Amino acid sequence: MKKRVAILGSTGSIGKQTLEVIKQHPDKFEVEVLTALNSAEDLIEQARGFQPDAVIIGNKEKYDLVKESLANDPVKVYAGSEAIAQIVQGENIDIVLTAMVGFSGLTPTINAIKSGKTIALANKETMVVAGEIVTELAHKHKVSILPVDSEHSAIFQCLVGEFQNPVEKIYLTASGGPFRGKSLDHMMTVTREEALNHPNWSMGNKITIDSASMMNKGLEAIEAKWLFGLKPEQIDIIVHPQSIIHSIVQFRDGSMKAQMGLPDMRLPIQYALTFPERAESNFERFNFLDYPQLTFEKLNEKIFRNVTMAYQAMEKGGSLPCVMNAANEVAVEMFLNGTIGFLQMSDVIEEAMDKVEYISHPTLDDYIILDKASRDFAYRYIKNL
Repeated sequence: MKKRVAILGSTGSIGKQTLEVIKQHPDKFEVEVLTALNSAEDLIEQARGFQPDAVIIGNKEKYDLVKESLANDPVKVYAGSEAIAQIVQGENIDIVLTAMVGFSGLTPTINAIKSGKTIALANKETMVVAGEIVTELAHKHKVSILPVDSEHSAIFQCLVGEFQNPVEKIYLTASGGPFRGKSLDHMMTVTREEALNHPNWSMGNKITIDSASMMNKGLEAIEAKWLFGLKPEQIDIIVHPQSIIHSIVQFRDGSMKAQMGLPDMRLPIQYALTFPERAESNFERFNFLDYPQLTFEKLNEKIFRNVTMAYQAMEKGGSLPCVMNAANEVAVEMFLNGTIGFLQMSDVIEEAMDKVEYISHPTLDDYIILDKASRDFAYRYIKNL
């Protein structure tokens, strides 16, 4: 039987690549739900092409445009974040791919888990903010969370067949982004265009900036803690400029497994959607002769302070990762619109982590309140810079 898929964030980079994968396998998948925040035109085009049961535009002001454009199609149209959070509970959905950006993916993911849906997780912030709640709910409802991020997919693939063997350590690889090897003086004058020019991956603006600042690796480390039941000291980050080895697992006997491939997000997306099968693909194949050297470097945490702060948040736990994530989302937004400089993003995050209220055992409601409080603090702090 075909898997019935809901794609939350279908007009973003991950969402579009997910639809490419689905298009290659019409015998395996049926698109049931597509959602977008603002990209109404893209959502309309996708709806016409895939004929889902329903689409949701997050921005309610664009509801009429989407509704009228799809008037002749058998597609239901809804609007607003509440509709997204509700629709994932539908009985016509088997797997929910969460590719919404940032904190907004948390509530729909939790609702989908409570409804027993398999989760293909591309929204790392969900695990960063509320990893303990999400993992407990997944266990309670016997729901699989299949990672879509290339690094976590790599770890997951290395662990298949090894779940009875304790992990000694994992290594999350980082390309180093556009600023690998750059000096602190250079980083003080970084432009928006430079930061968005990633050497290996094609991603949305937010995750591209996170990659440039290395916050992405910090978020991935926290996500890995929850996905794989690890301690902070079991998670290491190494720079691998070629982005061929996507991550590595080291076992207690000293042996290591690595998952390799060209930097193509369609690979981990397809693996999450088809697991435990490895479906055929027409993706470009890796050739060792094209990469005669695979190199590794130590991450410079003096320049990329975000990684250090992420480990501090992971070790202290509680509400601190939530505060860090919210402040980072504001900082990235303000950098992209030219309000603050590249290095000032870390200053904003550091101040929020130091000043916003800390709760050792937050509830979901606490996370929602603290997310808003952290954003408000970050906006005030930036305004006074």
